[in-house]
Amino acid sequence: QVQLVESGGGLVQAGGSLRLSCAASVRIFSINAMGWFRQAPGKQRELVALISRSGSTQYADSLKGRFTISRDDAKNTVYLQMNSLKPEDTAVYYCNAVSAVGYNFWGQGTQVNVSS
Repeated sequence: QVQLVESGGGLVQAGGSLRLSCAASVRIFSINAMGWFRQAPGKQRELVALISRSGSTQYADSLKGRFTISRDDAKNTVYLQMNSLKPEDTAVYYCNAVSAVGYNFWGQGTQVNVSS
């Protein structure tokens, strides 16, 4: 079982920045991949960014250049740095982990609101 706790959400003006954190209850080097997803009201949950155990990253095309995912294995934490935020980035952001055997785990989500 992997428990994920997100933090760092909040209210920010358009053009501002936020850094989300996802703290895992296990050593993340044992996890195949971790990532961030988001869900806006009335929309499906969508991929934001992924980072593998080796450190390779993947981003939603629309977010490349503004968002950066990173990991600190010593702290068992994954981060999402979000810059140049836009009102359309408003959503609940969820941390995800995929175990070595393919199980998916989710955090409870953290709300990000971007005002215009």
